[in-house]
Amino acid sequence: MMSLLDSSAAERFLTPPGNAGRSVTIAKNGMVATSHPLAAQIGLDILKQGGNATDAAVAASAAMGLMEPMSCGIGGDLFAIVWDAKTKTLHGLHANGGMPMLATREFFKQKNLKEIPETGPYSWSVPGCVDGWDQLLSKFGSKSFAELLGPSIEYADDGFPVPEVIAGYWKSGMQKLLKDPGSSATYLIGGKVPKTGDIFKNPVLAATYRAIAKNGGKAFYTGTIAKELDQFAKSQGALLRLEDLQQHKSMWMKPLHVNYRGYDVYELTPPGQGIAVLQMLNMLKHEDLAKIGPNSADYWQLLVETKKLVFEDRAKFYADPGFAKLPIDELLSDAYAMKRRKLIDLKRAATAIPPGDPKLGMADTIYLCTADRWGNCVSLIQSNYFGFGSGLTDPQLGFAMQNRGTLLSLDENHLNRLEPKKKPFHTIIPAMVMKDGKPIFVFGVMGGDMQPQGHVQILINILDFGMNIQVAGEAPRMEHIGSSKPNGSKQDQKGGTLLIERGMPLHIIEDLKKRGHQIRIVDRNGGGYQGIWIDPKTGIYHGASEARKDGMAVGY
Repeated sequence: MMSLLDSSAAERFLTPPGNAGRSVTIAKNGMVATSHPLAAQIGLDILKQGGNATDAAVAASAAMGLMEPMSCGIGGDLFAIVWDAKTKTLHGLHANGGMPMLATREFFKQKNLKEIPETGPYSWSVPGCVDGWDQLLSKFGSKSFAELLGPSIEYADDGFPVPEVIAGYWKSGMQKLLKDPGSSATYLIGGKVPKTGDIFKNPVLAATYRAIAKNGGKAFYTGTIAKELDQFAKSQGALLRLEDLQQHKSMWMKPLHVNYRGYDVYELTPPGQGIAVLQMLNMLKHEDLAKIGPNSADYWQLLVETKKLVFEDRAKFYADPGFAKLPIDELLSDAYAMKRRKLIDLKRAATAIPPGDPKLGMADTIYLCTADRWGNCVSLIQSNYFGFGSGLTDPQLGFAMQNRGTLLSLDENHLNRLEPKKKPFHTIIPAMVMKDGKPIFVFGVMGGDMQPQGHVQILINILDFGMNIQVAGEAPRMEHIGSSKPNGSKQDQKGGTLLIERGMPLHIIEDLKKRGHQIRIVDRNGGGYQGIWIDPKTGIYHGASEARKDGMAVGY
């Protein structure tokens, strides 16, 4: 295998979009990577001021909720994986909320609804982000909420310039914002979305952040913010109540892993979809992908057909483990992987995939990663689900409420069926790769169903094809859409569609068409990646942030 830090590997791959943008960022004392340059710099400033990786992650997370509000914020959820260098232990955090107590299948039946609406007040689950910050700081932090939220409060009051990609996201959400007075008041400037370079302010969110800076998570779940959310929910016909916020609790857990090419790849447990990455790797590790190479249609065929198989398992078996016993060990077993991979036809696209028997999209998300001088690392991802979530914003609080509840099913026989307090299936997945008991790669890829596909493509680009971590993220990707969903919607019986980015060689596209794939060429597919590679010999940090986003990796 080629050196993982050798950029020459890119020469034998596809020309990345825009001829690949930037070099790997290299630093020795600390690093932050996320999808907004100012948020990355806020995190870096915290590191320079003596803060650790967790402090930097929370500060950058707060900044992203302000600066990329369609994708994330304190009305949404947060997942994280943390490496504690002092105790040499890995920790996983699910900071996601359950459904309100009033959210019953009978309620939706009385409303003559067959599915939970994708937007609006019925799609709310309890936001977990702020409790996630509280949990992270209580366990690993060294600085106060006031210190970490201070920079974002200042930017919210004084304003910040909107960068190019985020301006595009804002524009695509304009019709949604116009439908809600609170969202219009909060996120539009003179009735219009901010353009690239416009200064955007959110003084209402600044006030909300001040309450959190003063009283921590209590402000959000039992204090002034909770009481205001309760009143706003009632005014909108939402099911959320003060009691739901008061009873919310994040959960720490041990991340799951599989070994791929000698590296231990860690993902979080369900209700997240991280184990889809592990299932795919378990199947693909039996293929000599380095020999097949990225310029062969055979590689992409294996990747896509593996994804189809795993996503049918995802649709059936991934749910809140607090409400059902899930066959996780069986899904991640080598025996099961071998059984499932026998279903792959290398020459033909599958049009109907059954879920296995292990024996019992449109999503907007941000990812960030941090590493400090002591070797601590944080992989963190947060989301509203759809852009601006449910489309409803309390003008007294300054943030949109997520619509994660739409991922639950109203089918009483479905494992992911709606139940009060149940946590919806989750698309957001942070990741960390370990080697010889130490972290070597902290990374994530945004974008709903693209996330597991993106994780696998990034890892193969690095571990099989020898790319450096920047090139691995900028190389053209494929995204398969059309698999069954965890809320009960069925797979596309034509086999789904491959969204292939421009820059993919024509011979690969034509070959895949001959194998029966439906193909659509796109400027960019779902996703957006950041990563930090830790040189095992020197401890030097190598950071990457792909050009599909505005962000950057910064270090010192």
